[in-house]
Amino acid sequence: MIDAADIKSDMPVTTAQAEHVAVVDHLVSDDMIKLKKDDSGTHHFIPVSWVVSTEGGIVKTNRTLEQITHDWTEIPP
Repeated sequence: MIDAADIKSDMPVTTAQAEHVAVVDHLVSDDMIKLKKDDSGTHHFIPVSWVVSTEGGIVKTNRTLEQITHDWTEIPP
């Protein structure tokens, strides 16, 4: 289990295949991460439960790029 306190602003977020997805804006709560705006100017939110590691200053998820972009939300929790 990941300690949400290890997730910090400006950390890159990657897929399970180590593809870059986004950058952490900040931790909204112990179970939700707000990502920095994408190229279209939209913030997205992902659950901390998707994170498997913060090793090396990278937030690594257990999801593919397709899964992440399909399941993330633009609505704040």
